[in-house]
Amino acid sequence: MASEKVLLVTPPYHCGVLESAGTWLPLGMVYVAGSLQRAGYEVTIYDAMSKFHSYRDIRRAISDYSPDVVGTAAYTSSINDAVSVLRTAKQVNPDIVTLIGGVHPTFCWEELLGKDGDAVDYVVRGEGEITTRELLDHVFSGRNPNKVAGIAYHDGMSARCTAERQLIADLDSLPTAWDLVEWRDYSFKPKKGSTLAVVSSSRGCTQKCTFCSQRLFWRMNWRARSPENFVSELEQLNSEYGVDVAMIADETPTFDGERWVKILEQLIEKRLDLEILMETRVDDILRDKGIINKYREAGILHVYVGAESASQDTLRRYQKNIRIEESKEAIDLLNGAGIITETSFVMGMPDETPESIDKAVELAKYYNPDLAFFLAIAPWPYSDIYPELLPYVEETDYSKYNLVEPVVKPVSMTRDELNRHLLRAFREFYMDKLERLDEMSEFKRNYMISVTKLLIEDSYLAGQMKGIIPQKVRRVIEKYLGISGLQPGLAPD
Repeated sequence: MASEKVLLVTPPYHCGVLESAGTWLPLGMVYVAGSLQRAGYEVTIYDAMSKFHSYRDIRRAISDYSPDVVGTAAYTSSINDAVSVLRTAKQVNPDIVTLIGGVHPTFCWEELLGKDGDAVDYVVRGEGEITTRELLDHVFSGRNPNKVAGIAYHDGMSARCTAERQLIADLDSLPTAWDLVEWRDYSFKPKKGSTLAVVSSSRGCTQKCTFCSQRLFWRMNWRARSPENFVSELEQLNSEYGVDVAMIADETPTFDGERWVKILEQLIEKRLDLEILMETRVDDILRDKGIINKYREAGILHVYVGAESASQDTLRRYQKNIRIEESKEAIDLLNGAGIITETSFVMGMPDETPESIDKAVELAKYYNPDLAFFLAIAPWPYSDIYPELLPYVEETDYSKYNLVEPVVKPVSMTRDELNRHLLRAFREFYMDKLERLDEMSEFKRNYMISVTKLLIEDSYLAGQMKGIIPQKVRRVIEKYLGISGLQPGLAPD
């Protein structure tokens, strides 16, 4: 059995989006740690991101723990910080073995190793549970890792990758290291005093959205845990760790309708003290229109569905296989069941104009979700849409590829102008929602008050929400949110 010490560290990256709603545990590390624990490794998860720790803190933690291995993971906007974590580990002790996984390293391993091979020893490509264990077994037994499927590394002359690893067939068999989670760090901010878990009931996506990374990472494949295995985990998290909010991280947990019904029915039967946040597809909601009441009975609190664009032509370019009226119907169904609804619009394509953004705002109001976000398209360098967007990319700093800061310049606008219009869209949508708080049910009104207060005070939108706003809306904010000192007037363009 192995006895080496492994420290898994999240990169301390922040852009003011996800952390405004809650603190989210690194589920991928929980799975990798579980597999390493089973193999006998001593593992610690250090969530520097959720703790808002600095590199001085990270250096101290690495020095104090004295690990044999430091691993991290990254998406595109966090890749710079992830590399910095591994570089810090090498500065503490050059003999530390450094690993990195996640979506961006999986596809951009050659660029990564070419640029930062002095800090990165190995890239774990794709699913990490089996690959990481096998890799470390080879490294610490002195065997050449070139036979380990699913990795990339620099051999001294060039970056190289090994054969692709097959996807894990039996997700029920994967162990999870819930015992390593510092639960006090994780909460869902709209629910005071909550304990929040991130869970996975399935892996994969079979859709063809051209701007997305998930279908590529999961190779257009979808696999699922059994309903019994998944619900049993939720029951364990609720009873052993006091988890009362769980976010399902899957892209499409509802993909298999029969399986999803079984999950709902088991949750209803167990009556857990647990509320669930999730995302799914419009067509699955429409499929389930006759059982939407079961969603709420099972504890489904909040559902995100991706509307993505106000233009049917743009939806076709995104290969988003939905129609605008279908999105409206799906959101109406969820609203009718008392479920919090959220959607987003991915903006900033080369042909974007102020008028097309206006159209998105009007469509958002028509859809009438509780929450809507107007995002700047991020041209992931491995996405299908990247070649189309590349001539319009003005920003090459990956840390800006966060769906908040525009990196693509539309033909008819500067990026600064695009940013102003996106923020204006957000203001207009939420000012409209705030004007209609009195029309909402008490449950939704209280939820919206909590969320809006977080957006105003604790997100990348905070400065914009505290800008010049209409007098009527200012009175609503002061009445319900207890925030005063907002300047009356008309919202600027």
